[in-house]
Amino acid sequence: MRMRRIIGDPGAAYHCVSRIVDRQMVLGSVEKEKFRSVMRSVEAFSGVRILTYAILTNHFHILVQVPRQKELTDEALLRRLGFIYDRGYVNEIRRLLEKYRAEGKVDRAEALREQYLCRMYDLSEFMKTLKQRFTQWFNGYHEREGTLWEGRFKSVLVQFKPDALRTMAAYIDLNAVRAGLVEDPKEYRYCGYAEAVSGNRWSRKGIGAVLGESGGDWRRISRSYRQTLYIRGERSEKRHGISPEKVRKVIDERGKLSPQELMQCRVRYLSDGVALGSKNFVENVFAMNREQFGPRRKTGARPMKYGDWGGLCTMRDLQCTIYEKFTTNE
Repeated sequence: MRMRRIIGDPGAAYHCVSRIVDRQMVLGSVEKEKFRSVMRSVEAFSGVRILTYAILTNHFHILVQVPRQKELTDEALLRRLGFIYDRGYVNEIRRLLEKYRAEGKVDRAEALREQYLCRMYDLSEFMKTLKQRFTQWFNGYHEREGTLWEGRFKSVLVQFKPDALRTMAAYIDLNAVRAGLVEDPKEYRYCGYAEAVSGNRWSRKGIGAVLGESGGDWRRISRSYRQTLYIRGERSEKRHGISPEKVRKVIDERGKLSPQELMQCRVRYLSDGVALGSKNFVENVFAMNREQFGPRRKTGARPMKYGDWGGLCTMRDLQCTIYEKFTTNE
């Protein structure tokens, strides 16, 4: 039985990952541009806030914040609908709402509103709408049918504190560097950091929120975040990763990888860890979801290994994937 998705309190952040079926490399520049456009439209409709993201050739990462549900007037709701529906569709909803209100049929008006309100400020609905709408475009553009995405998306609950958010955001924005596509994350146009550097105000707001400086001066925020990226992701022996020989040497000496080296690995903590944050944060999440774990499990927090993570913990005791190649027989 698969684990029920771990959901935090309103305002929580999540790292979400979804992959193309059979890991096919089908997202080229046209597809990535369209995905970003759809993603921003769904963001504006749903109220879910994108902090940063990375779109690769066979998968994507998004770090989002899901705010508390807000009350919306009819006009505000219609404005939201305009981000994902055409003008004719929105005008028809407007006509129906005005008709029901004029006739005193408040229940019918509220039932109509609820069809759309229930899809807002909800992580699963955000991902469902994003993936469905992109699939519709992709299948039409490529004259194909069928499923595009591989199973349900994965998510990690991230403590909304700068240490946890910085770590996760850096991991996401450095995806293209780890893959060897670029040497500097600002050169990869399909990630939040590069979009922010190019001047996009929504991406800049997202990076600012990651650093706990919403509404701050972008020049200062940019310098601070770039230092984060280079402290945690500066390339080592290879431009886009650590050599197996170096990893074996570290393991043999029972040493730890530096923050720079850690971010050059595909770190499973950051995509499969269930929850990421301080020890107290993870323990609280564990207590709230106790029924999903076996009776032998007494605690929730598992310190992240193999380097200095600043005290961050996850709910699963995982590894850096590159380590697993050398430890499967131990």
